[in-house]
Amino acid sequence: MTPLPSSAPCWDLFCAVVDNFGDIGVCWRLARQLAVEHGIAVRLWVDDLAAARRLAPEIDPTRDVQHLDGVEIRRWTAPLPEIEPGAVVIGAFACALPDAFVEAMARRAPRPVWINLEYLSAEDWVSGCHGLPSPHPRLPLRQHFFFPGFDGASGGLLREADYAARRAGFEAERFWSTLDLALPTSDELRVSLFAYESPALGELLEGWQRGPAPVTCLVPEGRVLPGVAAHFGLRDLRPGDRLQRGALTIQVLPFVAQQHYDALLWACDLNFVRGEDSFVRAQWAERPFVWQIYVQQDDAHLEKLDAFLARFCVGLDGGTAQALGSFWRAWNRGRGVAAAWPAFRDALPALAHHAQTWSATIRGAGDLAGNLVQFCKDAIE
Repeated sequence: MTPLPSSAPCWDLFCAVVDNFGDIGVCWRLARQLAVEHGIAVRLWVDDLAAARRLAPEIDPTRDVQHLDGVEIRRWTAPLPEIEPGAVVIGAFACALPDAFVEAMARRAPRPVWINLEYLSAEDWVSGCHGLPSPHPRLPLRQHFFFPGFDGASGGLLREADYAARRAGFEAERFWSTLDLALPTSDELRVSLFAYESPALGELLEGWQRGPAPVTCLVPEGRVLPGVAAHFGLRDLRPGDRLQRGALTIQVLPFVAQQHYDALLWACDLNFVRGEDSFVRAQWAERPFVWQIYVQQDDAHLEKLDAFLARFCVGLDGGTAQALGSFWRAWNRGRGVAAAWPAFRDALPALAHHAQTWSATIRGAGDLAGNLVQFCKDAIE
């Protein structure tokens, strides 16, 4: 990838934390990749450094300015300190930039490339909107919509250049030993559960508990953990706790820092993920997964879920596709998971093979960070 002109002082990336870790997860991953792989000086503005610290424990939420992994991390305050905008300004997920900063962008010469980094969606309309400009109503500025996506008509998905090498060097036996777990038995299912609260949780755990084969469920500390504790009649669960009920073993993990999350996905037979960042990582992991999409008004999220299923199920036989769709919809609607689980469990071997094919398919869209750098380079030149 050709680097941007050296005269560019930096890129500014603004992140308003809305969904706990989804927004900052994408922004932190993007900022690190731009710095490490493309040599770009990135200023990451974050309005909730405590949330950022969960993903990168080295972050100090009490400091207004700090540096980590080549990224300058700044607290997004109101008002924002007076500062010259960088050559590229990215507002993640339609967050509103401070008015004074936007006015400073208009005064800068040359004016910055302004990017609105949108949410990931598999809907057909994305390809027609990706890259489109939108002029500011009163200032001599325009922003471009940049959509992550699953094909070449989009911006692609975040994937680090060293991902394949790290994946190839992963040692499952060593990973399980760090959790004081033996290697899984031939009939055992190892599952990671990273999820929002769900009314279907108890039904799912009960089914695993009474099932015919052992299930070991790894639950990172997070929003779903109180529901797991309540199901077993406990006030709380903490990292390191282990429970066994019938065929089900629950292992509680500390919240997994972003740089270590991939290993959990690689190790498990099935991964429950949520939001956007973990959703993308599950696809690169080439393992069967279940996506819990962020809830929107009027069930708009279910349309997005169906749009992804329509793409993802291409190449699957009818029975496997039906089992996948039925279980995903039951999990997202909060009911019917017990009835949908047996067929989905039987489909896991076919889905494991399909996950490898899908990963190769979406690699064809390119890496989002690299695509973004090229888009901005073309705009600057």
